Amino acid sequence: MANLPQSFSLSGASFGAPSSSSSATTKDPRTMASVEHLVLQLSNPDLRENALHELSKKRELFQDLAPLLWNSLGTMAALLQEIVSIYPAISPPNLTPAQSNRVCNALALLQCVASHLDTRMPFLNAHIPLYLYPFLNTTSKSRPFEYLRLTTLGVISALVKVDDTEVISFLLSTEIIPLCLRSMEMGSELSKTVATFIVQKILLDEMGLKYICTTAERFYAVGRVLGNMVATLVQQPSCRLLKHIIRCYLRLSDNQRFVK
Repeated sequence: MANLPQSFSLSGASFGAPSSSSSATTKDPRTMASVEHLVLQLSNPDLRENALHELSKKRELFQDLAPLLWNSLGTMAALLQEIVSIYPAISPPNLTPAQSNRVCNALALLQCVASHLDTRMPFLNAHIPLYLYPFLNTTSKSRPFEYLRLTTLGVISALVKVDDTEVISFLLSTEIIPLCLRSMEMGSELSKTVATFIVQKILLDEMGLKYICTTAERFYAVGRVLGNMVATLVQQPSCRLLKHIIRCYLRLSDNQRFVK
């Protein structure tokens, strides 16, 4: 798929994680001043679109962008306004490429907030991921919707990448498992891979494994989707996707209730 979101690394399990290497960040005062200026512009509807675009490109160059976004007056409200403004375009599905690109730039900044140690839990405590779930409940396979789906999954993957039981507990209290299963069934290869990665990380947590294996319905729902994906890989091989599927199966096998 062309023109993928910049927020994804295609290697290993780096989905949704900004680079943490010192070479990827800068403390250049000019860059910091530029970023701070752009953050202020997010609160101005007339300047917001350009600010979203520029910040989404520069977010890995400024290691303190997440706290700046979270603590700047009106900034998170402006990002949420971008999210909810396209709800009417997803049902019935008439999302345009321009709308998709703009909201995905906002999602990329939310992913930055979800990735940062200082803002991850406030982000969850504000229940902001729930605003994104409608984007995972779509069924259109058009490019604007796939771009939206993939970038939304990037925000969730940024949360689960760092092993934290509190994060898993929050996600399990929502409908994240069915939403990920939907993406695993009908998304592009990359969307399927990121969604499977999220399920894998949930399974690796003891609470997540217990949740999925508590009822036969949940266990077999996950198993059915994984099985269908394996069958699809016969025609469309993907080593990256297969790796995460196998890791899910391996973790499910740790539960003796359903593997005897």
